[in-house]
Amino acid sequence: MDIIIKNKSELPIYEQIEQQIKAQILDGTLAENEPMPSMRQLARDLKISIITTTRVYNDLADAGFLVSAAGKGFFVAPRTDELLRERMLFEMEDSLLKAVESGRSIGLTDDEIADALKRIMEE
Repeated sequence: MDIIIKNKSELPIYEQIEQQIKAQILDGTLAENEPMPSMRQLARDLKISIITTTRVYNDLADAGFLVSAAGKGFFVAPRTDELLRERMLFEMEDSLLKAVESGRSIGLTDDEIADALKRIMEE
């Protein structure tokens, strides 16, 4: 599991980690029922507080991305309709981001990009 913490990011460390784990679950890098590193191990690996990793895992469990097994740790949650919807939304947003970046790279304004999206949606 690759997680990169950016000290200059506007996001708090726990949010950076949550987003990266969520993205790895949604893109299939972390498979259903795959065991997660222990909170202590993740804290050691990332050189952060155990309090931070505890928050990350609990937040992801509350959101349905991880499940906790008493005495065994956390695991990637089985796929649910809500998780699949989240994955599709993630993929759509990623595609839209790439489209916006492409449009901007050729000099289109945000209004021109939005107009192009509106035309596509009307078809």
